[in-house]
Amino acid sequence: QVQLVESGGGLAQPGESLRLSCAASGSILSINVMAWYRQAPGKQRELVARITAGGRTNYEDSVKGRFTISRDNAKNTIYLQMNNLKFEDTAVYYCNGDIRPTGVAGSAYYWGQGTQVTVSS
Repeated sequence: QVQLVESGGGLAQPGESLRLSCAASGSILSINVMAWYRQAPGKQRELVARITAGGRTNYEDSVKGRFTISRDNAKNTIYLQMNNLKFEDTAVYYCNGDIRPTGVAGSAYYWGQGTQVTVSS
């Protein structure tokens, strides 16, 4: 079974930083695109940052210059470094990956269960 597990969420004050991690585990043949999404109460889930297998990235406009997505392919892990946090960053952050399990003809998108990030003074 393929599983994505997020960690690193918590409480931060405005201007502080948090670093999220997402580790993929299980019987995995390959991983292509991975991404971070977030969902605040009453809002739709939105893409925060995306990274391809080759390291190309893109970001939601409100986090550009503050957040950095990266990946460690050897560890099947992605990270989200969140600097200069703002109140509006408060959300549940979800990891998503386009993953091909071993023994499966193609890949599929998998979701982690999320980690809460709360920015409060």
